[in-house]
Amino acid sequence: MTRLRALLCLLLTCAALPGAAQEAVRRFGPEDAPTLLVLRTTTDIASFAPTVEAFLATRPDIALRYEQWGSNDLYALTAADCAADRPGADVVISSGVHQMVDLVNDHCAAPRISPETTALPDLLRWRDEIWGISREPAVMVYNRRLVPPGDVPRTRFDLLDLLRNREDIYGGKVATYDIEESGLGFLFAFMDSQEASTFGALMEAFARSGAVATCCSAEIIDGVARGDYLIAYNVLGSYAQQQADRNSDLGIAAPEDYTLVLSRAAILPGRAPSAAAGAFLDFILSPQGQLAMTASHLNISASALTRNAETGSEDSRSRLIPLKPPLLVAMDRMKAARFVARWRDAFGN
Repeated sequence: MTRLRALLCLLLTCAALPGAAQEAVRRFGPEDAPTLLVLRTTTDIASFAPTVEAFLATRPDIALRYEQWGSNDLYALTAADCAADRPGADVVISSGVHQMVDLVNDHCAAPRISPETTALPDLLRWRDEIWGISREPAVMVYNRRLVPPGDVPRTRFDLLDLLRNREDIYGGKVATYDIEESGLGFLFAFMDSQEASTFGALMEAFARSGAVATCCSAEIIDGVARGDYLIAYNVLGSYAQQQADRNSDLGIAAPEDYTLVLSRAAILPGRAPSAAAGAFLDFILSPQGQLAMTASHLNISASALTRNAETGSEDSRSRLIPLKPPLLVAMDRMKAARFVARWRDAFGN
């Protein structure tokens, strides 16, 4: 994206930034620290706080301002900073990884080469300007109290069968992300459309059965726990597992036909990263940082989720979403507009 294109994006699709808002803000570290690091991310503060605190324990000279954003607003703000060539965040981490690849493609990120960044597999780094920091499957979540064991969907075909044959029970009771509100939801749905022979049938079944599209992981998972929804499709497994640890009514199934796996993308915006930003990135990619993230379920295997869901399967066909230029297809305006229009038709919006 040229700077002109970035500005057009902001004017046409990102809606005026003053209306955009941080979801939460928190400061970590000593008040008198000589260096303040600004982190903007889509990751819930509660999930990432242990990793941030582990880093700051190694660097008492740094404090950190944590800004939690929705993925679309975070993309818009980062693109605006880039287009205006103004200081913004030191580090940006987002689950909307297609948006992050777009920012890198548009020269909005600085390079960094270190032992930690180069140790990543090729699929999770590009141009030494974007790095995958987590492993989080897209899963189905269900209410154990209200969904009989025989109805628990193990594959997308199982979910289709429920929506076709048990609409009296599951009509209006299946939820997924609203792809217009959630960059992550758009990404998962778009990847499904590229991967799955079942995608068209799922859209038809969602439309016929009155499936619900809503904004975000917490709202969807809470709705399943309450029984407002019986099943949620394509939910981020890290957040699902965090909630399931606290609520035994929540069950998780990693689809056995294939399971998309997200790696949250980190970039260092601007022309040159600060020393503190580089140190933070290296830490979260280090064994110590990855261990802290694993403890918060930001690293979790699809097979582990499958075992937790008691499917009896030790394996799942995991498909890691590469942080590579093919994701730019999802950012193409005409393709995205057609895709969203098809989605609106399915959900009656």
